Amino acid sequence: MNTHAIELTTRDGEQFHFDCPAGQNLLEAAASAHIVLPAQCGQGNCGTCYAEVTEGDFTLGKHNPSALPTADSAKGGVLLCCTFANSDLRIALPFDHDRVLLGEIQVRNADITAIDSVGENTLRLELHLEPNEDSGSAAEFEPGQFMELEVPGQDIKRAYSLSNISNWDGRLEFLIRLQPDGLFSTWLKERAAVGQTLIVHGPKGAFGLAENGLRPRWFVAGGTGLAPMLSMLRRMAEFQEPHPARLYFGANRAEELFCQAELKALQAELPQLQVIYCVWKPDDQWQGFSGTPVDALAQDLADVTVMPDIYLCGPPKLIDAAEAAARAKGVPDIQVMSERFLPA
Repeated sequence: MNTHAIELTTRDGEQFHFDCPAGQNLLEAAASAHIVLPAQCGQGNCGTCYAEVTEGDFTLGKHNPSALPTADSAKGGVLLCCTFANSDLRIALPFDHDRVLLGEIQVRNADITAIDSVGENTLRLELHLEPNEDSGSAAEFEPGQFMELEVPGQDIKRAYSLSNISNWDGRLEFLIRLQPDGLFSTWLKERAAVGQTLIVHGPKGAFGLAENGLRPRWFVAGGTGLAPMLSMLRRMAEFQEPHPARLYFGANRAEELFCQAELKALQAELPQLQVIYCVWKPDDQWQGFSGTPVDALAQDLADVTVMPDIYLCGPPKLIDAAEAAARAKGVPDIQVMSERFLPA
């Protein structure tokens, strides 16, 4: 069987090598070599396994255009789960080497300890990991990562970003938007209860804080895209990192803005953090920013002298618009990091 040599280079310069047989996608070939790369759906729908081919010939298979915008594809962007090598390849990964797992993804049981409504059609789900031999009770993950939650005995598994930070107590916290007719959403609404057990796969994902000196960090979130931003900001507060920080948090209506008490508490711990609430369809009582988070971002970028690192999380339209706004204002692509939320 013909094989091609694949060279992966992470953002911080580490390299990984493996052989890819003809007919096998790059993500599967890497996993066969015990190199587990950040991924989620495995079907070209989510964009989590994005990378850029810098040298070599390949075939990009069927995928969701929302997961790989044309601008990214034009510069060699691919989704590893649906990319096939036609020659030896060199590939640039948009994350550091610590997001590459050499081994197997953890699978653990976790008990539901809280299910709270935090806003219209939005829940806060809290889990407690059961101890195991490798990690004890600890919940170990990097801010910005996600986990897949599976209902035992049922064909229901969905990925959600963590909103808390790693801890020794085994606590996991998620912000979940209830999707109409969604399998996991329906289970949460109709059958989930405190004390029930879920199977947790992960942590997974490459989204997270980049170490770029003391450059300002701006976070743009739509809806439950707030979850990984909370995790990253909470880590900054825990480490007392001095970076200037802004959070642009948007919703269609003021009533849909949630976690405001948590954000106020976070500002007390991280005094340099500015929080800009954005409402697209405000009523006459609204006194904050009127428009989308992207509108606010573009407005503020016009007045900066030091281009910030920008972190984006939300639906594809928000991500695409924010990336375009950042590019138009001269922010280098390498300083814009994103995680796309697709309904499931």
